[in-house]
Amino acid sequence: MLMVKDVSLSLRQTTLLHNVSFRVLPGDILTLMGPSGSGKSSLFAWMVGALPGDLRATGELWINARRCDTLPTEQRGVGLLFQDALLFDHFSVGQNLLLALPATIKGDQRKQQVIAALDAADLSGFFPRDPATLSGGQRARVSLLRALLAQPQALLLDEPFSRLDKNLRDQFRRWVFAEVRARQIPVVQVTHDDDDIPPNGQVLPMAGWQ
Repeated sequence: MLMVKDVSLSLRQTTLLHNVSFRVLPGDILTLMGPSGSGKSSLFAWMVGALPGDLRATGELWINARRCDTLPTEQRGVGLLFQDALLFDHFSVGQNLLLALPATIKGDQRKQQVIAALDAADLSGFFPRDPATLSGGQRARVSLLRALLAQPQALLLDEPFSRLDKNLRDQFRRWVFAEVRARQIPVVQVTHDDDDIPPNGQVLPMAGWQ
């Protein structure tokens, strides 16, 4: 379970967020909605441990009964998926995915896990492909696979569907939600599109948090 407890963020004398609290159960998806400037980027930056130095924060982040806001980024177990795939174009698709695997996975198992993940995402044979040759939907799937192969304990989605056309968006959204539910990963997503909200999903309006 992911829990944000009494989080406040401020920039000098300006309050961005005040006493924000929520929790997300394993496999559930919480949607945050609100206009630009409502504190979404700052909240995500705080959750992953990358808050700019000019912002002040108080509050707690808990994941699976472990307090994480006091830990460095690499120890928090929080994955982040952006609207841009942000693949390394000088690496192959497979090499991009290998970078995400935990160091505890050794030898041939590393490539085997990447190939298995590509097969599951209907991307069989894509290991040697140049990322520049991928379609938008394929890049999106590779980007999510990279986030999942890192074995996150929680996942943040920063409008990852917004650059896809409607058909690809619907297909990719269903696949993402099925994957995180199957893996029992708590998810927080930010979107401006009501269609991105899963059925019976929890929604929090960000505009009322200041």
